[in-house]
Amino acid sequence: MNSQGIAISLVYPIMKAIVHKGLDWNEFCRFSSFDGSLLQDVEVRIAEEELERLMNTAALFTRDDHFGLRQGHLTDVVDLGILGYVMMHSGKVADALEAYQRYNTILCSGFNLEWEVRGEGVLLRLFLQSRAGRMSRHCMEDMASSLYQLIGKMSSKRIPLHEIQFTHDAPDDTVPYLNVFGRVPAFSGTDNYLLMSKEVLDYPILYSDSKLLELFASIAEETRDKLTNGRVFSDRVFHWMLKCMPVYFPTLQQTAESFRMSTRTLQNKLKEENTSYNDVAAGVRKGLAVGYLHKREYSVAEIAYLLHYSEPSAFQSAFKKWTGLTPGQYRTNGDTISE
Repeated sequence: MNSQGIAISLVYPIMKAIVHKGLDWNEFCRFSSFDGSLLQDVEVRIAEEELERLMNTAALFTRDDHFGLRQGHLTDVVDLGILGYVMMHSGKVADALEAYQRYNTILCSGFNLEWEVRGEGVLLRLFLQSRAGRMSRHCMEDMASSLYQLIGKMSSKRIPLHEIQFTHDAPDDTVPYLNVFGRVPAFSGTDNYLLMSKEVLDYPILYSDSKLLELFASIAEETRDKLTNGRVFSDRVFHWMLKCMPVYFPTLQQTAESFRMSTRTLQNKLKEENTSYNDVAAGVRKGLAVGYLHKREYSVAEIAYLLHYSEPSAFQSAFKKWTGLTPGQYRTNGDTISE
C-alpha cells in the first residue's frame, strides 16, 4: 500500500449523487467502463486522473453540467471516513481544517488546502499538490462545495462567503452557484479559493467529543503512517535528485552511490514501492519543467539545457509524453495540462 492516488471510498459520493438523481449505478459502471467490484476492497486506490474521468463521465451520464458542484453539496462528514470523524470531533473549525491538512493523504494524495488570514477575512485556497496542471472543473467544484458545506454543518452556522474564485472558465449557467454558495464565483482566476470572515476559524464544532477525537486521531495517524511509509525511500531519492539540479542530473550509478548501495539494490528498493529510477527521474524533470515554463524569461531551449537534455527536441518529446502537450502548447493554453 502506498500514498499515491485516491482512496476507492471517494467513488462512493459519485454513486450517492447518481442514485440521488434516481439513476442506476450499475448502468453508470457500464457507461463509464468502471469495475464496480473495486468498491468491495477498501484498500484499493485509483489514480487521480481516474477519479476526474469518473466525475466528468458522471456529468455526461446524468446530463448535469453542475454534477461536481451538486455532489459536493450532498457531502456529509461520514463520506470522508476516518478523516471526517476526526474533523467532526475537533474543537473548532480551525482544528478541523488542520486535521484535513494533516490526514488528507488518507483519502487522496493530490488535493489539499491551506489558509491565511487577510485583514478581517480568512482565505481558504484549494490546490492540486501531487502533479502539475489544473484539477478538472467538476472535481474542484466538488471539493469547494463539500468543504463549504462541511464547515457549515460542523459549526451549525450559516457561513456567508465574501468571495469565491475558480481557475476554470465560467459555464453557461451560473445560477446553481447561488443555491450552493449564496453568490456567483469569479472565474478564470489564478487560484481556487473561498474567502470568509476569520471569525469562522474560532466557531466551535457542534457535538465534538475530546475522547472520541483522541480515538479517531490515533486511528488516522496509524492509517496515514502505513500509507506514507510505503513511499519513504522513493521520496528520499526524488528530493535528493531535485537538489542535484540544475548543476547536474544524476545517473543511476551516481544515485546508487549516493545512497551507498549497488544499482541493483537501489532498483529493487524502488520496485518495492512500485516505481523505478526512470520514473523518479521523469518526475523530477517534469516538476522542474513546469516550474520553468511558468517563467516566461526561459526559452524552451534554455529549459532543455537546464534539465540536461541532449537537445531541445528530446525535451519536447518527453514533455509531450508526460502531458499530451508540447512545451509551447502548454504556455499557449494558459499553463494548463490536458486532463
